[in-house]
Amino acid sequence: MKAERIRKLKNGISRPGPIVYWMSRDQRAEDNWALTFAQKLALEQSEPLGVVFCLTPNFAGATLRQYHFMLKGLAETSAYLRTKNIAFFLLVGDPVTELIRFVNQYQVQTVITDFDPLTIKQQWKRNALQELAIPVYEVDTHNIVPCWLASPKQEYGAYTLRPKLQRVLHSYLDSFIPLQYHPVNWPHSVPVFDWESTLSSLPLDRQVAPIQWLQPGSQAAWQQVVYFLDYHLNDYGTRSNDPAEDRQSNLSPYLHFGQLAPQRVALAILQYGKPGPSQEAFLEELIIRRELADNFCYYNPNYQTVDGFPTWARQTLERHCHDERPYLYAEEQLDKAQTHDSYWNAAQLEMVGRGKMHGYLRMYWAKKILEWTPSPKVALETAIHLNDRYLLDGRDPNGYTGIAWSIGGVHDRAWGERSIFGKIRYMSGSRLAVKFNMNRYIERVNQLEK
Repeated sequence: MKAERIRKLKNGISRPGPIVYWMSRDQRAEDNWALTFAQKLALEQSEPLGVVFCLTPNFAGATLRQYHFMLKGLAETSAYLRTKNIAFFLLVGDPVTELIRFVNQYQVQTVITDFDPLTIKQQWKRNALQELAIPVYEVDTHNIVPCWLASPKQEYGAYTLRPKLQRVLHSYLDSFIPLQYHPVNWPHSVPVFDWESTLSSLPLDRQVAPIQWLQPGSQAAWQQVVYFLDYHLNDYGTRSNDPAEDRQSNLSPYLHFGQLAPQRVALAILQYGKPGPSQEAFLEELIIRRELADNFCYYNPNYQTVDGFPTWARQTLERHCHDERPYLYAEEQLDKAQTHDSYWNAAQLEMVGRGKMHGYLRMYWAKKILEWTPSPKVALETAIHLNDRYLLDGRDPNGYTGIAWSIGGVHDRAWGERSIFGKIRYMSGSRLAVKFNMNRYIERVNQLEK
């Protein structure tokens, strides 16, 4: 594996003891550079290897829907790790407190963790580093090109990040190293992770039910990749943009929970896909746009507030903040899809019922919230709250960046000035109706399996 994927966060004091991977963003056993590196260190020193996941109740507004998907995936991961003689521990509570307690209890030698650009995850690491006296490493096993190496600053848009990624991308598309059977046993008994009892014991918002149409876990994720390669890749970028067509990859929940490695998907697309516009369109979203979202959240700590918008966008929105709105809806009305716009209502119902929303409609959905709420601040807060409550891939850099693009012009340019939006790009329902068969989309949403 490339050493550039790894950075040392703390030197610490060396001592004998187990090597531990503090799993967070990337919840899989195979195709995981952080776990690969952890096993490498453990094998070199003939030490036990363990994986720790700290489960935080009510994380960033997540509901039963997201915890169900995540814990079923973790159950699969923990079972696979047992076949490799790698211990798995599920800790419940404040992640820093639980990690420090675990490290002290088992006299852990070194901690390796995965990279996450979100502010709360960065704060967890800073707090842990203050308490830990041992070496700590961070591995970006989510991005193909490590976020901190792809660019040292917040990029203006895809057009500035794309050439930086393309110059080095080929050198990072290396083959994964299979996880080995670990020859050193964990020195103590390891509790068996029971995801069902854990889930039932958590104090969660249980009004948002789990979904049934998409199965969680790394095995199901790979089956979804194969299905996409066989049936949808060759017309991706044309029919996939049409909300009336069910032609999207449906990989975003797996990517969000780290049950699937983006690099594994990219390698599969390049190996089995047919070169051409469809392949290019998918790789643009999988690599460029996704890593651009990480860049935005990593270098802009205000990614969830209007302060994170570019200066021109803040100024134009401020000038039009008090423009008369044709409609004003409370968040409860938006939540229940009680607007005058049947297209928007259908998108909201798809999100509430299925935990997903068609990618093209995500932009329209967020822009209409700007149009129908009292201010950009309220619009941003409302969009983030609904996004994170219902979507399986909520609380994700892609979601925060997409909302910031729609409402605040992030990674976009100034357009012709108009009421409410100022110079923010506008989208209309009439234009949707010209481009797509939106009545067919509404019918499809009404008939979808929940």
